[in-house]
Amino acid sequence: MTTHSSTQTGITRWLGIAAILIILDQITKIAVTSTFVYGESMAITPFFNLVLVYNKGAAFSFLASETGWQRHFFTIVGLAASAFIIYLLKKNPGEKLMSWALTLILGGAIGNVIDRILYGHVIDFLDVYVGSWHWPAFNIADSAICVGAVLFVYDELRRGKKPAASI
Repeated sequence: MTTHSSTQTGITRWLGIAAILIILDQITKIAVTSTFVYGESMAITPFFNLVLVYNKGAAFSFLASETGWQRHFFTIVGLAASAFIIYLLKKNPGEKLMSWALTLILGGAIGNVIDRILYGHVIDFLDVYVGSWHWPAFNIADSAICVGAVLFVYDELRRGKKPAASI
């Protein structure tokens, strides 16, 4: 049985890691916005650029061309998801792989929510490409969400028929 204090210690560790990720995400966004003007790009390797672009939508600029309601919608979704993730982290602090996955998703979600609240859009700056085909630009928060999602799916597949986290 888990005691209240060990649950608090577990959640504190995961929230601390998420906070570090949020800080890293925000520092990189500040560095890029203070170095580049919108749309400016700098080649780093034959397959990677730094570029300053804004995303008013969600992943892959989904709903970016809408009238502005999406800013509030995705902010609420990000906050709701963050609250649910914190609940799951509290209930399952000993599930390390799942906690890592949830922590990465949490840090990334909050990093992008901060952008939506402060600027009305998410700041993206990582541009990976092959030839003339460019992956949609992304940021540290997006990367954390993707890695967290992959880890979460892997953890669920690894569990097989064992019950998932209790909700």
